[in-house]
Order: sequence, then C-alpha cells, then structure tokens
Amino acid sequence: MGQSAANITMGVLVCQHEQKIDGLGYNHGKEARLFMKILVLTNDLMERTVIQQVLQRNGHEIILAENSEIATQFLQLGEIRFIIADRATTDIDEKQFIKRIREAKPPYYIYILLIATKVQDTDVTSPRTGADDYLHKPIVPIELKSRVHLGERILGLGDNLVQAKGDVENTAMFDPLTNALNQKAFLAISRGELERARRSQSSLSLIALDIDNFKTINERHGKDIGNDVLNVVSQSIREKSRPYDGVARYEDDLFLLILPGVIGQDAEKIAERILKGIFNINISLLDGTAVNVNLSAGIASAMHITAATEMEMLIQKASEAVQQAKREGGNQVYTVFV
Repeated sequence: MGQSAANITMGVLVCQHEQKIDGLGYNHGKEARLFMKILVLTNDLMERTVIQQVLQRNGHEIILAENSEIATQFLQLGEIRFIIADRATTDIDEKQFIKRIREAKPPYYIYILLIATKVQDTDVTSPRTGADDYLHKPIVPIELKSRVHLGERILGLGDNLVQAKGDVENTAMFDPLTNALNQKAFLAISRGELERARRSQSSLSLIALDIDNFKTINERHGKDIGNDVLNVVSQSIREKSRPYDGVARYEDDLFLLILPGVIGQDAEKIAERILKGIFNINISLLDGTAVNVNLSAGIASAMHITAATEMEMLIQKASEAVQQAKREGGNQVYTVFV
C-alpha cells in the first residue's frame, strides 16, 4: 500500500417443474426468477410439512436432512444455494454447522434462513459467519414465503454483482481506486432494489459512511496516503457487510451501502459493525507513525416504499444523517426514518 501498511490485526424430496433452468437455477421465462435446491434441516414434522407446502408451491427442489452430517454430504454435491435450518430440533449449534459453511467458502454464496425460538445477536449481525435471516417459531406460512422470496432476490442481486465484477473493464461499474461500485453503477443497482421493494411492499435502508478526519489525513500525510486510507476503508466495509450488499464509493470519502429488506435497528447493527471494524484496524506509515481513521454513519431507513420515494431523496437523507453524526462528535451512527 504505497507508503503505508495496514495490520488488520434423510432423503431427497424433489418437486418437479417444467421450466427451462440453467446451471445457476434461473428460469428463463417471461418473468425470470430463481428456482433453487433448498436444503431443509428440521426434525419437527409439522414444521417440515409447512415448509414443504410453501416451497412446493414456488417450484423449488427440496432436500431434507436430519442432522449436520447428512446436510454436509448434500452440500458437497454442490448446487445448493439456500438452507432453512431449525436450531431447536437439530444439532446445527453443537456442530457449528453455519460457521463451517461460511469458512468453507463455496464458489457461490449460500443463503441461510435460521428458524429459532430465540434469536441471538450473532445470528443476524455477523453474516460472514452466521445466518442471513431468521424466522421465529412457530412458522407462519406467509412469513416463510416472504423470507424465501427475499432470499431469492438477494441471491439474484449477488449473482448480478459477481457477473458485473467479472466484466469490470467493459461495464466500467467500479471505482478504480477502491474497487467499490462507482456512482453510476450504484444508482442503477439501488434504483432497481428500490423498485423491487416498492412492488413487494418491503423495507429498505441506505447507509452513508464518511471519514471524519479525511481532510486532516490528506493535509498531514499527503494524497497518496489518503488514497491508501480510502482503499483500506472500502475493503473493511465490504468485509463487514453482507456479500450481496451493494457497496459504493459515491464521491470523495463518502461510501454508500444499500440494504434490501433491512430496517431500523438491524441497519444500525450493520453500521456499528463496520465502524467497529475500522476502529480495530491499526494503520501506520513505514516509519511507525500512526494514522488514525474515524468514521461516521448515517442511515435512511424506510419501512414502506411509496410511489413518491426516490433514491436521490434517500441518499440526501442518509448524507444529512451522517453529517448529524459528525456534529454529535463523530465515530457514531445516526438514523432517520423516511
């Protein structure tokens, strides 16, 4: 990094369908959507029946497993993109099943929906090692359908981002300094997410992240070191956010993060995790001089997206929120509801 260095100290139940599907599970019909192999871990017979009925109606292929060992065998066969796992009736906690999946780093992202009587903070605030979403017991069919649909959309967005990264030279979607999405690409992706949230009447949040002391860093250490700091911050944001979230360097030292299906406190937890990650990074020059980096976050959170909701308005609200966080001392999160 230029002149600086960063120390970042049971069997298978198959639901047949006739749609033409490619290797990634996409249905190439009039309204393309994701048909998936969904691995279901539960020993609650009533719960299993509800899950089967919901998934069958949506054309998914269902794979049932009684425990982590059987589930792992199915995962090794490949092509499973979605897991529904019951903490109360299986051994997934004892065997650290979810953590082992994340550590295995399969070639494609696996979305995990956790069924639990009680949800722990680590279940939904550490997506790199934990679940992506959760359902409370007992399962309500309409809520399960909504959660599965949200997972489908998120996996689709993630696949689109992976493909876009592979075509970076042709599409010019990424900021060359930080490898985050650039402003144009972010607006295109976030407007698509906004429209999907509008149609499905789901929630959406936008996080704005700004370096409190970026001007001071540039003045004291020079622009090259400032660029290195931007690169470290961008990398840390991506590491602390979900793989399918759209992270962008919007302008100068302002980064944006779009969070489909996330509202209020859950968005704040993600922002706080990012700030904590930046705080825990030790950045120094080759001569040992420490470069302290402080970050503030502003969140614009919308429970319902109306016809009047525009992405530019959400960006403005999130930017105003991050400025308020700075006025209140910086290195903190400030949230507004829109």
